[in-house]
Amino acid sequence: MAADGAMSSYRRGIRDGLPFIVMVGPFGLLFGVVATEAGLSVFESLTFSIVVIAGASQFTALQLMQDNAPTLVVLGSALAVNLRMAMYSASITPHLGALPFWKRAVTAYFMVDQTYAGSILEYERRTGMSVGEKFAYFMGMATPICPAWYILTLVGALVGGAIPEGIGLDFALPLAFIAMVAPALRTPNHVVAMVTAVVASLLFAWLPYNLGLIVAGLAGMMAGAEMERRRGA
Repeated sequence: MAADGAMSSYRRGIRDGLPFIVMVGPFGLLFGVVATEAGLSVFESLTFSIVVIAGASQFTALQLMQDNAPTLVVLGSALAVNLRMAMYSASITPHLGALPFWKRAVTAYFMVDQTYAGSILEYERRTGMSVGEKFAYFMGMATPICPAWYILTLVGALVGGAIPEGIGLDFALPLAFIAMVAPALRTPNHVVAMVTAVVASLLFAWLPYNLGLIVAGLAGMMAGAEMERRRGA
């Protein structure tokens, strides 16, 4: 019965993950194109996506590398953009923390915005899922999403400049984040954090090396935490 439940959860995860390809696909394609235009080889572009598997930080690092930013700034900015993964990890640990180490390591590697957002919403909807079923669902989500990221990065790197500029692939990044963030804005804390981060990103857009995004992220987290503290007081 447990195996049947896990397989059912895995299939459900695949089904729920498939729509994300509409957003992940163009995003990966764009990264492949931009990476080769920035001077990376096809192999380096693909390896970048496989090793890092974090689109926003990859674009951040790539842009800073093109701007000849100091290595520490490149690494610090990429890590700062990915600070949300630490919050994802803390949020999902009550659901998957009891897994064996190797399964937790696999989960950590495939923890991207889409797999986290889809999984955490499923866990909150289906409170009776076992740890095994939750892991199976998570891996089901990752099955269509992550290979699509690799494959489309490779395609983008191979075709390079053959894609017309007017096709507008860059729509994928904001669209992906809007689709993921909007359903999660369920409390005033979330809304305050989001609004604060947006306003701060605009106010500090003048900072070099995209440091305004780091400031905005920190401001959003602090505002959300303070809102939660005040509401809980």
